[in-house]
Amino acid sequence: MDQVKEVLRYHHYAYRTEVTYCQWIVRYIHYYGGKTHPREMGRQQVEAFLSNLVGKKNVAASTQRQALNALVFLYREVLDMPIEGEMMPIRSKKKVHPPTVLTKEEVQGMFLKLKGTHLLMAKLLYGAGLRLMECIRLRIQDVDFGQNKIYVRGGKGGKDRLSVLPQNIRDELRFHIDRVIVQHHEDLVEGFGAVYLPHALDRKYPNAARETGWQYVFPAKKRSIDPRSGREMRHHVLETGLQKAVKRAVTQSGIHKKAGCHTLRHSFATHMLENGINIRVLQTLMGHADVKTTEIYTHVMKKDIDAIESPLDQW
Repeated sequence: MDQVKEVLRYHHYAYRTEVTYCQWIVRYIHYYGGKTHPREMGRQQVEAFLSNLVGKKNVAASTQRQALNALVFLYREVLDMPIEGEMMPIRSKKKVHPPTVLTKEEVQGMFLKLKGTHLLMAKLLYGAGLRLMECIRLRIQDVDFGQNKIYVRGGKGGKDRLSVLPQNIRDELRFHIDRVIVQHHEDLVEGFGAVYLPHALDRKYPNAARETGWQYVFPAKKRSIDPRSGREMRHHVLETGLQKAVKRAVTQSGIHKKAGCHTLRHSFATHMLENGINIRVLQTLMGHADVKTTEIYTHVMKKDIDAIESPLDQW
């Protein structure tokens, strides 16, 4: 497993991906008793393991695909034994669900139940169409008040993109960042102030980790030990805090929909289309590789649905 971690870091995989892949590899080994080395197994054993996930564990298609990716990485990159031929495990059926979307009134009602930093983060999710971790990992230098833009670095698939900075929270966000800068200066005085930098930038630019621009917009309250370098740093906040706050706000505002942080991103896209934005522009703002992904929001637009009359109403 040390070798697996070493190869994952060599290929610059995210820390969360490293943890997830290691968990699946361990589960795969334990499935066969924990005594057989993966080198002594192959395609047949991988197929059986993946089929068991569906047949006995009843996992979703995305979960099975995640396990498959981890094992393909193990055999191809770590053991140098690429799995030959196409694997044919029992496939979990992928279900297509229309996205859950909140109305503008529901979003406003939910915001009334949030406060402080959680409210500001939720407004960013909705106002800029950010994913949860894109918001959590936002750096100070990524917020451009001069051009009213937000730079999303290393989004889904490692892609960068631009999004809009909502004018409604411009002053609030600037005040929040000013407080973060004061906290950062206090860390520097105490001999700390470094932050995690991606892609070994800390070796290329030794002083960059302590620069203000690289600090997280939403830093944790306390410093912690970085799991890779072992250094004491101030990381970003945990995403679970915002997730719980949004869930609680949805319940308290009387919204009986399965809504969470990602629902705010869905609502951003749908409301932008309802306001007449070009779908190609929205595709760029959302960071979708294929416009077909963006087109799913056309199926839940309020204008299109409102124009439909039920046959029962025609009696």
